[in-house]
Amino acid sequence: MTSDIWNSTARRSMFMALGLAIIMVLAIACSSDDDDTAAATTPTAPPEESGELVIYSGRSESLVAPLIERFELATGIDARVNYAGTGALAATLLEEGDRSPADIFFAQDPGGLGAVIELLAPLPAELIERVPDWARSPENLWVGVSGRARTVVYNTDNVSPEDLPDTLEGFTDPRWKGRIGWAPTNGSFQAMVTGMRLIWGEDRTRQWLEGIVANEPLVYAANTPIVAAAGSGEINVGFVNHYYLHRFLAEEGEGFDARNYFLPGGGPGSAVLVAGAGMLKTADNPIAAERFLDYLLSADAQLYFAEETFEYPLIDGVARAGLLPSLDDLKTPDVDVSDLGDLAATQDLLREADALP
Repeated sequence: MTSDIWNSTARRSMFMALGLAIIMVLAIACSSDDDDTAAATTPTAPPEESGELVIYSGRSESLVAPLIERFELATGIDARVNYAGTGALAATLLEEGDRSPADIFFAQDPGGLGAVIELLAPLPAELIERVPDWARSPENLWVGVSGRARTVVYNTDNVSPEDLPDTLEGFTDPRWKGRIGWAPTNGSFQAMVTGMRLIWGEDRTRQWLEGIVANEPLVYAANTPIVAAAGSGEINVGFVNHYYLHRFLAEEGEGFDARNYFLPGGGPGSAVLVAGAGMLKTADNPIAAERFLDYLLSADAQLYFAEETFEYPLIDGVARAGLLPSLDDLKTPDVDVSDLGDLAATQDLLREADALP
């Protein structure tokens, strides 16, 4: 999908059509993976054009604001940040087009970046090559900055690892009825289901969704309340990203009654997703934008992801948090994260299975 394929007239038509589709779909269903923005269905008003670096962030303010402040202190560059859900920001960028004041789109998952891929500028090879091939755009249009593994969080009083199935398919067993928590509107969950469609195919994925729906799962808006519910015993298991549990353990201690279970049988429930960022073609401050991306892939920022948000760092030389298994030890599926952008079809399938209204 490179810009060389279409002339400018066709591109404008495509943006308008794609923008309308994504505005209708993403903004209502693709809630942020970061819980402070999970409830946002529309972004705040974009900042006025200025000499500052303008960042559209689909990652929550509580999660990344301290990191952006560190960037400002390290570089002397002032950043103005527009926080909202990744899906809502992607829709806004498509609607704004060439008029967007954004320099950077900092997204929670590759799906949001894929939705605006035609608006992104190629990044320098020196920057892109700091992360593994699987964690970046094949066209060098965005770069992953941290890794998040999908996992099953479970209540340690009611469930032991020996009770848990090897793959997600085991949770369609009727014995899990009323015991599961999930967040079907959550962006990372939808990215996982998109990967499921690629790995399993449409029919098998539909059957899994229908099987979970038949087990009457409790529905939550985001990952944090799922982990809280697992810790309190409200649910026995939940489908989440790995790092939310570690935030609870850091705040409440080892007595918190939930732990993560990394599926030994692999499959889509073991996918490793990335948060990533790209620079807009129309960036008013491309030099500052590249410096921001450079900072996100610096040892300082990667250590922040490892120690403060408990995500996986992606550059060499920065160690993960001690409690996390190595990415090499996870049974990750063979799926390209850059192929996880087909959220509209995933949301259609979720509706067909009665997982979404």
